[in-house]
Amino acid sequence: MTSHTEPPRVIGHRGAAGHAPENTLISVVRAHELGAEWVEVDVKLSRDGMPVLFHDDTLDRTTDGHGSLAACTLEDLSARDAGAWFGPQFAGEHIPTLVGLMAVLADLGMGLNLELKPCPGRAAETGRVVADALKRSWPDGLPAPVVSSFDPTALTAFSEVAPETEVAFLVHRLPPDWLAIARRIGARAVHCDVKLLKRHQVGEIIGAGLQVRCYTVNDGRQAARLLEWGVQSVITDYPDRMP
Repeated sequence: MTSHTEPPRVIGHRGAAGHAPENTLISVVRAHELGAEWVEVDVKLSRDGMPVLFHDDTLDRTTDGHGSLAACTLEDLSARDAGAWFGPQFAGEHIPTLVGLMAVLADLGMGLNLELKPCPGRAAETGRVVADALKRSWPDGLPAPVVSSFDPTALTAFSEVAPETEVAFLVHRLPPDWLAIARRIGARAVHCDVKLLKRHQVGEIIGAGLQVRCYTVNDGRQAARLLEWGVQSVITDYPDRMP
């Protein structure tokens, strides 16, 4: 896999989720148009084990489908409209595959923060399948991706297959044992919820030798303050609003 490059200070959240339907290819393209060099997207497995870009466990919020994503094959998911919910101009956008995303990233020259978002009971499987897909198909010439998750089991399984790829521990409120977990899974960074992050915690994480990245930051003044604190990257729905 391509050598490690530090992520930039601005990363588009689910593409550019403030401007286009999240986790679609048009959202990734829009992030690029707005100046983002990297995007963050979510990945889950279909019933037949194919990695697709999707956040929720169910289809209802962001597609014209209903029910569990894990119950659907890739063929089922390919038939769903994942754009019209956001606006009529996005009708016809589909749920992308991870392979399809990598082709677009190669065309645009963009980096990737890939969040493992396993369906219930599929954490280790998701980590292994995604690691294998990245090892086989990550485009030459792009910086190595960063893989993050709230689920330590998924990250551990990922690292067993792709130990050379950076993993990051995702948190809402920083738990008391955050450092022990980060060390156990080999994380090089902690990705923190902007609503719950305190300045002294940024210092503690950096003091432990880890990077801090922060989600979901949609106010430019707040982003500037976080960067001043030492946060390396802000993950945002609106790359155009960031300093």
